[in-house]
Amino acid sequence: MSGCFTNTTVHHNIKKPPVITTQPESITVFGAEDILLTCEASGNPPPDFRWTKDGEEFIPANYSGLSVSPGSGTFMTTGVVSGPMSQYKGKYICYAHNTLGTAVNSIPTFQYAPAQQKEQKVKKKVEEGESVVLKCNPPFSTVPPVIHWMDERMHHIELNDRVTQGRDGNLYFSHVTVDDTRIDYTCNVQYLSARTILSKEPITLTVTTSNSVVRSRRPQMMRPSGTHSTYHALRGQSLELECIVQGLPTPTVQWVRKDGQLSESRTSRHLSDRLLRISNISDSDGGEYQCSVNNSQGKVTHTYTVSVEAAPYWTKEPVSQLYAPGETVRLDCQADGIPSPAVTWSINGKPITGIDSTPRRTVRDGALILRDVVFTDTAVYQCQAHNKHGTILVNTYIFVIELPPQILIADGQKYNFTEGQKAVLQCQTFGSPRPKVTWERNSSASLLAEPRVNLLTNGNLQITNVSHGDEGLYTCSVSNTNLSINADLDVLNRTVILSPPGSLRVQPGKTAIFTCLAQVDPKLTPPHIQWKRSGQELFQSFAEDKYTFEGPDLIVANVQTEDEGIYTCEVITNLDRVEASGSIIVVDRPDPPTQLQVSDPKDRNVTLSWTAGDNHNSPVIGRSLDPCIVTDEMDRRVFNGPEFHYKVFWRRVVGDTTWHSNVSTEPPYIVTEVGNFSAFQIKVQAANQKGEGPEPDPVTGYSGEDVPLEAPKNVGMVLLNSSAISVTWEPVNQKTVRGHLLGYKIHLTRFGSRGHHQGRRAREPETSVEVETGPKEEKRVLGGLRPYSHYALTVTVFNSKGEGPPSKTLSFETDEGAPGPPMSLLLDSHAGTEMTLHWTPPAQPNGVLKGYLLQYQIVKSDDSPMKVETIDDHKVTHLTLKQLDPHSRYRFHLRGRTSAGDGEPITREGATTLDGAPPSNISLSVGEKSVNLSWVPGQRQRSVGFQVQYLNKQDGGKWKQSEKLNSSASFYQLKGLTPGSQYRLKFTFSNNTFWETEISTKGAGVMDVRTGFATQGWFIGLVSAIVLLLLVLLILCFIKRGKGGKYSVKDKEEGQIDSEARPMKDETFGEYSDNEEKRTASQPSLCDESKLCTSDDNLHGYNNGSIAVTEVTMEDSLVSQYSRPSEATPDPGTLQDRSPLNPNTTTPTPTTNGLPNSAAILD
Repeated sequence: MSGCFTNTTVHHNIKKPPVITTQPESITVFGAEDILLTCEASGNPPPDFRWTKDGEEFIPANYSGLSVSPGSGTFMTTGVVSGPMSQYKGKYICYAHNTLGTAVNSIPTFQYAPAQQKEQKVKKKVEEGESVVLKCNPPFSTVPPVIHWMDERMHHIELNDRVTQGRDGNLYFSHVTVDDTRIDYTCNVQYLSARTILSKEPITLTVTTSNSVVRSRRPQMMRPSGTHSTYHALRGQSLELECIVQGLPTPTVQWVRKDGQLSESRTSRHLSDRLLRISNISDSDGGEYQCSVNNSQGKVTHTYTVSVEAAPYWTKEPVSQLYAPGETVRLDCQADGIPSPAVTWSINGKPITGIDSTPRRTVRDGALILRDVVFTDTAVYQCQAHNKHGTILVNTYIFVIELPPQILIADGQKYNFTEGQKAVLQCQTFGSPRPKVTWERNSSASLLAEPRVNLLTNGNLQITNVSHGDEGLYTCSVSNTNLSINADLDVLNRTVILSPPGSLRVQPGKTAIFTCLAQVDPKLTPPHIQWKRSGQELFQSFAEDKYTFEGPDLIVANVQTEDEGIYTCEVITNLDRVEASGSIIVVDRPDPPTQLQVSDPKDRNVTLSWTAGDNHNSPVIGRSLDPCIVTDEMDRRVFNGPEFHYKVFWRRVVGDTTWHSNVSTEPPYIVTEVGNFSAFQIKVQAANQKGEGPEPDPVTGYSGEDVPLEAPKNVGMVLLNSSAISVTWEPVNQKTVRGHLLGYKIHLTRFGSRGHHQGRRAREPETSVEVETGPKEEKRVLGGLRPYSHYALTVTVFNSKGEGPPSKTLSFETDEGAPGPPMSLLLDSHAGTEMTLHWTPPAQPNGVLKGYLLQYQIVKSDDSPMKVETIDDHKVTHLTLKQLDPHSRYRFHLRGRTSAGDGEPITREGATTLDGAPPSNISLSVGEKSVNLSWVPGQRQRSVGFQVQYLNKQDGGKWKQSEKLNSSASFYQLKGLTPGSQYRLKFTFSNNTFWETEISTKGAGVMDVRTGFATQGWFIGLVSAIVLLLLVLLILCFIKRGKGGKYSVKDKEEGQIDSEARPMKDETFGEYSDNEEKRTASQPSLCDESKLCTSDDNLHGYNNGSIAVTEVTMEDSLVSQYSRPSEATPDPGTLQDRSPLNPNTTTPTPTTNGLPNSAAILD
């Protein structure tokens, strides 16, 4: 058994290994007077100290001016230090050792700041509108200094969107103005820890005015430069991203996160938006950020890729303890970080790898295991975790010793608890080996057989849900010794509220009185009653006289609407507390109805409708309508005489023996003050001046219904379980119903959870349920109640007019139940074999949450066992699972636990290594002949390959494909593109396109000019043949004319011009048709119908007109082919068809005018 030092007053003579109590910190000094490295430790015997610097022994006393504080390892400057300060630079380790071992401190660094060198004066001369950087160059320090730019009067240089101070200390001017001219720009470097300020040499800046107008300039990045930069941020620290720019006019800066939203709570902007600070960095902050810079001349952007890493931190630290010879010791040492740190062990400051090995000592998964310990294993063991961001070290000792057992608790302790509480009887012991403790009660050996009784590891006895039957004398004994103590347990009655505050309905201006009468065990201290309204404590107000406390009563004077709410009384004693709640609802007389309308008239009735007024929290239980007697009006033809009228008779069916009567000239007749829902006999007799008509038979009718008068009596409730009750009541007297009994209504209201310590009741709204029953029912079971809740119920009777008054409010509490599922469960993994689960407690704990039960197993594995983790602390909301299979997917079930059992689970699936997926957010940076692709690889995702397909939309080429890209990389350059061209990009993964986009490469594009057919040799030959043929025809015409041949006028008018001799126009140039060929072939003669063989006038007109037009048209058309830009991108598959020799060529669309869309460049 192992043990700890638990009471130093008892063990002041026991030896104790050294323990570092004050760790040294890394420092930067500017002078000998700043030297101070602290190292304090405790132990018995008091430890001695020694230092090493950079692995070599360092004795401060050997250096003049340095001295060591007595009883510690701290050394400092106490005199004149000789020699250069550079001799003290290095890494220092302090060792504290005594006869039981050696403790080692963390590793501080000692830096010195070199003395300020004589600087040359800097003078800068620039023209107005240019950008300028004034450099500070502060001396190096492990802790960054604070930079202040000031003038010679120690006034700060004003910073704004044009003048910005960078994190490097330099002063940046986006552009300068004449007002920036001065001779005293001074950089002051403040080192807070050293309480030192260094003033640099003043800088002179002269701004000259330009003879010409100052030209505006588009924005450019000053810091950082370029278009992309990468940052590594440490979790928990802050990250600052700069965006310092030049330009005229002064550019504006906007920040966005390209792959998500900026955190509103943890991001802030400074220095006129030139600096974005992200505080308390978490893993979710990794990604891409961008600053966009704009002015009237253009825009520039810079992308920041942020990856989040972490310095080492402990997830489990070893504990120093006492051990007896022969025990097995396991020192667990686990650390986490990004990248994962390496864990190493040392013994008394010496690496374990350099110590003779022993089969009793092994290191596995960071844990040091030592079997069958002996006295010589007593030592201080160091566990060290290291990654590129730092080193952490923890000392823990193993003290192998034999000590006689002792009981640290005095004999005869008396313990008082109330019913239902958890009682703990103390019996802490000390010794090595650790004493074995046993408990007895009245010499009963079966004490621990009771499931409510548990023996804790520290020797204490715990009894849950204690009752009066647990009272008595308990004895704690140490086995194999005569050591024992007695403890007396007294169980008192729990405090009970007998008269809880009720639900009060109060009129404005009246007084409300709550009563909270409690029964308290006489052995307890007099109770204190604390009143609260909606969770806020109330205090007696003597000035306003609003709240008055009189014994168990709370008096609320002059109640108004703002006084509505839940009022809670909490009865507090020295051992327990209990609470109950009531409410105030302000009520008033309802407003009268408005917009009364009469509609849907029938023979004997009409429909009345109205708009109800505000009921002021007082439900309208009825509206008064005087009963009327309605009869059919007789036909005037049967009046049979003057003074016709009706005699109306009525009497109660019960109680009246005589008829009441009255006269009416027309129906209806209204009878008043007859009561509600009373049975009447009614008859109506016609009469005139001559007498009465025949007497009719009476009919029975009822006066109008009204709401019931009384509430059901003897309402009772029985708890069936934590979510169901049985409600009973006695039937009401039929006479009080004042109408047809339709049934009963049970009103059930929940006021919140009993768990006031969770702070939930003040936030939970009241929820009400109304259940209707039949008129003959006297019992109803209600289910679906929330366990561990405060409820109140009333029962009413109702008829067609509404409900009667409610029964007396019956308040009760439901028992604990199994909790609902946790509200959320998130899976997070930073290593291939670990998974951290984060959850939020159940929204419906349904009791006192005691902890959680986690079950998990590998998905789709029949032989994978279900593993179980029990969490006994309800405050724990995260758990890290180790040694998981990185190649498997797990299913996790998490349940809450109360005394009633395990609740419903929330289920999630996940793996430490995520399934591979292509990048989801790819950034493009386009150049002249290439495009840079960048993305943020998914953390812990398996690498997958994807490809880029690209097509030049202007050269008519085919789709090309890149090599296979690796998703774990973050950059790829797609080369071999044509400048000034438009490309379509497709990103494919597993033969599926997951993203498409278009880009335009930079540079002047060169249009490929395709050779038109007008420049082809065959076409020139064809034209030449046509001209030659025309000349032959002309000669033939002249010959025929010379023979006297004439053409009639009719022939000249009807003759058609040969299609080959027509003027050539843009819309027909280059076209070819089989129809034209056939039409030409069908002509009987070249001269029969041709205008070529006409009179001299016609021929002269042809020679001077058509030929000239033909030549001009040809020239214009040819020129247009070389000068006209491409108007549409041709389909690569159809380019070969655009030839006059292809008989299948379709007529070009108007947008191309029959021209080729591109042409070759002619030499």
